[in-house]
Amino acid sequence: MVTVWRRPAGGPAKVKGESAMASTVLVVEDERKLRDLVRSYLERAGFTVLSTGSGAEAITMAATVAPDLVVLDLGLPDVPGETVARELRSTSATPILMLTAKSSEEDRIRGLELGADDYVTKPFSPRELVLRVQAILRRGRSAAPQGVISYGGGELVIDEPQRLVTVRGAAVALTPTEWGVLFALASVPGRVYSRFELINRVRGYEFEGYERTVDSHVKNLRRKVEDDPGQPSIVQTVLGGGYRLGLTRDD
Repeated sequence: MVTVWRRPAGGPAKVKGESAMASTVLVVEDERKLRDLVRSYLERAGFTVLSTGSGAEAITMAATVAPDLVVLDLGLPDVPGETVARELRSTSATPILMLTAKSSEEDRIRGLELGADDYVTKPFSPRELVLRVQAILRRGRSAAPQGVISYGGGELVIDEPQRLVTVRGAAVALTPTEWGVLFALASVPGRVYSRFELINRVRGYEFEGYERTVDSHVKNLRRKVEDDPGQPSIVQTVLGGGYRLGLTRDD
């Protein structure tokens, strides 16, 4: 069953320190009590919340409603969360925050490689989840270069006002995290950014996790911008250092 929640006038006060936002969040979680808890915290933070416990229904809702962000549990009873993430990512760049009971590094990396922007391991703090949702959406709105800037003789064009990235004349849809990684690298072409530096700059908050998560996002980014992801010319690896933009900024 689909539930749509909106914060009513005169309703619960917003969580201290958090600003109201007009964004719509789709919560996909089969455990009713947890779904309602997450909904309550997001509602108090000013979000419009849609919720469902079905993976199949989530895919349909995402296609018709186009939420600003999806909070997705991986342990769904009908369609695996991984399949839902793959379907969502095949048609849009909508940010995905994964909920998972799996805490191993490999499980987290696998989720990120499916296109998730972030993950929260159960059990978790609902307040932290709200902060992460807000951070992801802020990343989607922020940018490093200003205006329209091209690199490599027009091979890469970043249009900040329109939030568009064009590679060899073709528009590319990036998730907020991929957008953040590319913008960080493009802010100073040729400069080497360590994994730790990138993850903290892109996340926008202190990140206690694995720096390997950057590798997953870079892998996804390369699939979209490189002619040959195995031989990258735009997002280059510097052994022992990190990553850099391999193109120079056009005059």
